[in-house]
Amino acid sequence: MPTLPCAGSHGLRADQQPDWADPLQLQRATEELERRPALVRQEDVDTLRHQLAEAAAGRALLLQGGHCAETFGSLPEMERTVGTLEGMTEVLSRVAGLPVITVGRVAGQYAKPRSRPTEVRDGVSLPVYRGDAVNGAGFTARERSPDPERLLRAYDESAAALHRIGRGGEKAACYSSHEALLLDYENALMRTDPRTNRTMAGSAHMLWIGERTRHVDRAHVQLAQRVNNPFAVKVGPSATADDLLELIARINPEHAPGKLTLITRLGADRINEILPRLVEKVRLCGAPVLWVCDPMHGNTRVTGAVKTRLVSDVMAEIGSFIEIHQQLGTHPGGLHLEITGNAVTECVGGAAGVREENLSENYTSACDPRLNRDQALEVASAAADRWALTPK
Repeated sequence: MPTLPCAGSHGLRADQQPDWADPLQLQRATEELERRPALVRQEDVDTLRHQLAEAAAGRALLLQGGHCAETFGSLPEMERTVGTLEGMTEVLSRVAGLPVITVGRVAGQYAKPRSRPTEVRDGVSLPVYRGDAVNGAGFTARERSPDPERLLRAYDESAAALHRIGRGGEKAACYSSHEALLLDYENALMRTDPRTNRTMAGSAHMLWIGERTRHVDRAHVQLAQRVNNPFAVKVGPSATADDLLELIARINPEHAPGKLTLITRLGADRINEILPRLVEKVRLCGAPVLWVCDPMHGNTRVTGAVKTRLVSDVMAEIGSFIEIHQQLGTHPGGLHLEITGNAVTECVGGAAGVREENLSENYTSACDPRLNRDQALEVASAAADRWALTPK
């Protein structure tokens, strides 16, 4: 991937960035974003950091969930997804006996990292779909051309979504989050308070960097260093304990509570092998990190030409995550799930009885498979039962 001299990146390599065709059009779009108000308030960011510090100390849980990739014009589905998160929050809090912080993968999850830069169909090669903030999903040259004007549409859609869920300046039950992938967008929405010299990422209350962009010597980790928002890092099977210690040293060198969340995405078949040594070494360093389980990304499989996940694998990884922390005396701090409030047929299993032959009936995800409402509530209930056994 190209090295992009994004603002504040000091020439560091920036992975997973679009190949924008028109630099002047990109400049006009980012300058317009710089003139617009931040999408979130510093007061809400501070409140969320305090709540996440409570979770890291074992006194709360984080429930983070929503779409794999949001699409423009999908506000009604977003509202149903937030409603599902609220139902899951009620179940977790009541059964587990802990306050639950609700953070949606909403109001900004419009970009996705991809394994390959191009997609080939019937001998035709086009740029891969990178999310609605970059290009369109339709397989045409026009749709797949990265368009900087989409960054402005992403801002507008995010603002409308925040207004609908009540965080357009007023307290509500759900914070916003997304993967901090597009550095041109994130840098344009950074805001520094001249009174305090604190820099806030104005695009969301909480951000994360993924398995493909967590390299400590590159631009995404520097972004995490620069802002005072809560920041998470996805941790896959290739991560070592030393990798995590270096990330902690870069992103949260002062060990400030509530700053850093580690989201493990290891897979049901590997978590028991990998997670204990990661947790133990991080525990010994004394950093107040919040451990969260993403049981989705390590359990993706392909059925025919369709990606899916088994609800049984999702539940198995959550169960192992909680049990490992219980055994080590550390806090299993929460869940990170890809869900929707719609009755989709993208993940197999659960009490609703979705089978492989049902996948084509209502598969609407723009990228990866999501739990539908019934499956999400079932997973939350099963996880809550396991959490109820954790000593308080």
